[in-house]
Amino acid sequence: MIVMGGIVGAGIFANPSEVAHRVHTPALILGVWALGGVLALFGAFIWAELATRLPGAGGQYLYLREAWHPAVAFVYGWVLLLVTQTGGMAAVAVTFALYFRRLTGAPWSDAAIAAVALLGLTIVNCFGARAGSNVQSALMVLKIGAIAALVAIGFAFGGAAAPAAPEPSATGPLASIGAAMIPIAFAYGGWQTATFVAGEMRDPRRDLSRGIVAGVIGVVVLYLAVNAVCLRVLGPHGLDATSTPASEVMRAALGERGARWIAVGIAISTLGFLSQGMLTAPRVYYAMARDGLFFRRVGQLSPRTGAPVMAIALQGVAATIIACSGKYGEILNFEVTVDFISFGMTAAALFVFRRRQASGEGIYLAPGHPYTTAIFVLACVGIVGSAIAAGPRNSAIALGILLAGIPVYWYWSRR
Repeated sequence: MIVMGGIVGAGIFANPSEVAHRVHTPALILGVWALGGVLALFGAFIWAELATRLPGAGGQYLYLREAWHPAVAFVYGWVLLLVTQTGGMAAVAVTFALYFRRLTGAPWSDAAIAAVALLGLTIVNCFGARAGSNVQSALMVLKIGAIAALVAIGFAFGGAAAPAAPEPSATGPLASIGAAMIPIAFAYGGWQTATFVAGEMRDPRRDLSRGIVAGVIGVVVLYLAVNAVCLRVLGPHGLDATSTPASEVMRAALGERGARWIAVGIAISTLGFLSQGMLTAPRVYYAMARDGLFFRRVGQLSPRTGAPVMAIALQGVAATIIACSGKYGEILNFEVTVDFISFGMTAAALFVFRRRQASGEGIYLAPGHPYTTAIFVLACVGIVGSAIAAGPRNSAIALGILLAGIPVYWYWSRR
């Protein structure tokens, strides 16, 4: 549930249209989603092995620190706190507020509703990993139910779109596929966050490796099913023409009542994503503080719950400030560039650990290594290149934020 909750947010209800803007035939649309699923599965294999080799708190931060250098790990945590995690959570919280206000008619502002959601989940997770994971599991079950209802109702009552001739692509096929992989890569990202809580699991070597692989496979099945029903009901042209494909499918099947129901599902999905982020990412800031690279109190655990309460509170407050300020909306476009640089470096770390360490008992071995690992690293390079080509200005700012973490690291390490 933690793995799937880290991947499935509100994006799957909207991203099919983003992909259809870039590739225009059913075969290509489903093909690029399947390709993204294969790459995500290769990533799951890599992270599952890394989790069994280094089953400590911090996950990806820990792998980057041990394989490369503490500075690399710190910059990853720096960007996680400033852009990829808190910024993403702020945007998702505002999305939740938008749907909540639309469904309930609440008189409060989006910022106020988003702040209440973020602070409420912060408090829940301060009670410990078990409380946070119980809430996460309940929200994930509801989220899966909403996606399953979308697929089942769409196939049963949505009808079939009239066939139409495919539109020629404005760019070459490889460029179109590369552009389509950007929203797909964003939609599939998130499996790595489950490794952040490895230090609080009873048997991370067994459970985390199984959970990562099984969770990613489950998400691939869900995503392909959603895209299949969108193509059946709307067709590639209809999918390209809308920015709310899930609502359009439910409207075609059940009218406005169906569109309202899926709005409830989207609100639950956003809340589930926020819950997962509150549960997992603070363990990175905790690990940074334990290494002496962040405020000392962030590295303390609650004597009653064993949770890094200060780290959780820091993230919750930061995300709430961003949600209320509304100044981080554009920065969210930078996430793919920054995320896939760290993904590529973390995957390459597996080559380092294989060379340093023997594969002892209890170590999960990534299937197909070194070939699957090399393919994943090269795919990360390609996705970063596509993101830079699609938005050079945004990518330059993202890389600037990333590089700004280096002098901050030297400051903290000297202290």
